[in-house]
Amino acid sequence: MIGLVGKKIGMSRVFKKNGFSIPISIVEIKNNYITQIKNIKKNNYFTIQITTGYKKKYNKSEKGHFKKSGLIPGEGLWEFRVFKKKKFNLGEKIDLNIFSENQFIDITGISKGKGFSGTVKRWNFNTQDSTHGNSLSHRVPGSIGQNQTPGKVFKGKKMAGHLGNQRVTVQNLKIIKIDIIKKLLLIKGSIPGSIGKNIIIKPAIKKNGV
Repeated sequence: MIGLVGKKIGMSRVFKKNGFSIPISIVEIKNNYITQIKNIKKNNYFTIQITTGYKKKYNKSEKGHFKKSGLIPGEGLWEFRVFKKKKFNLGEKIDLNIFSENQFIDITGISKGKGFSGTVKRWNFNTQDSTHGNSLSHRVPGSIGQNQTPGKVFKGKKMAGHLGNQRVTVQNLKIIKIDIIKKLLLIKGSIPGSIGKNIIIKPAIKKNGV
């Protein structure tokens, strides 16, 4: 399933003919090039590896890897699993033509980091009473276990900790408009990550089954 790597530009809105506004996320799709083709004989699976953008500082191994495909080092390397037999070439460009308007897609990115957060913000816990004798435990999570049996805190217990800065996938987002000239995708709704970060865009895999 071939996809693209783009950069989140920000959010805006578009108006329909009936006056309703649709919140959209704007994604810029720079040139995506194939840097490596992995096949079943060598790697036991078939994927294409792509890159985008330009990297100023790189080491010798990166330079040698990109030299095989005749490309300058990009910002990173991403792989897309391919199931249908199709001929690909090293250095081949993949553009916005693989997507169409009103198509549903899945987007993967790194969510914004929120730092160390309590249970109210992290897990949407209810706060305790504001009054009635409560003076220091308004946002305290409360009991985290039982008594001597089992005598431990179970794994996966929802507690305070680091929030955000994780790989997140949002499924079944709709493409509202494609601007081929400016290389922009207008996608309905919000997408993970901060402005300027790379995101992965793939055709939706669950839309037919929902």
